[in-house]
Amino acid sequence: MSGRCVRVMATTAATKRSLSERCVSSLPSSVEPFARLMRLDKPSGAWLLMWPSFWSISLATEASHVPSLTTLALFGMGSVVMRGAGCVVNDMWDKDFDRRVERTKSRPLASDQLSTTDAVMLLGGLSGTGLLILTQFDLTSIALGASSLALVTIYPLIKRFSHWPQLVLGMTFNWGALLGWCVVCEGVIDWTAVLPLYVSGICWTLIYDTIYAHQDKADDLMIGLKSTA
Repeated sequence: MSGRCVRVMATTAATKRSLSERCVSSLPSSVEPFARLMRLDKPSGAWLLMWPSFWSISLATEASHVPSLTTLALFGMGSVVMRGAGCVVNDMWDKDFDRRVERTKSRPLASDQLSTTDAVMLLGGLSGTGLLILTQFDLTSIALGASSLALVTIYPLIKRFSHWPQLVLGMTFNWGALLGWCVVCEGVIDWTAVLPLYVSGICWTLIYDTIYAHQDKADDLMIGLKSTA
């Protein structure tokens, strides 16, 4: 292949990179691995975490009123922060597996760009930021939001012994459907409205993450990890 063809292919690949990927790539070399560990270069996960809470906030808002922009902004920031924290936890649990999977072997922990200590420090900062956001709400909402940490922690472990890690991911990613209503109604949840939203969100996550998991199916089978794929 000629040098010109290689340059053209490289240029084409660069132009296909998303804005978030280009932004993360432009960060200082000491910062970029932390941003990649948070998956800031792949923000789709933050959107998937954000949408259920936005739906719930909108449903809970009084008819003919616009949802509070402050509440939406807090949930938006919280989604980015807690999705990042979840990715750190996931990669800390899975770094040895990630080294053996083609798609994940270049992740900062798996490739030794960052140490476990670096990851713990980042996780502490993200958790503190998430807690700061959570304290803007009522006590019931704070307790409900904090309880989701159990799901965040155990999700990476489920794939080791169950074919249903996507179910736990769905429960985690759609927790905002519960929390959004709770915040708007100051600690009161109408389960007749919220539970169908939460369950349908879980089903939605099961579908898209099962599709996503198919790209790792061969590697997962080889190293003994399970999924719905």
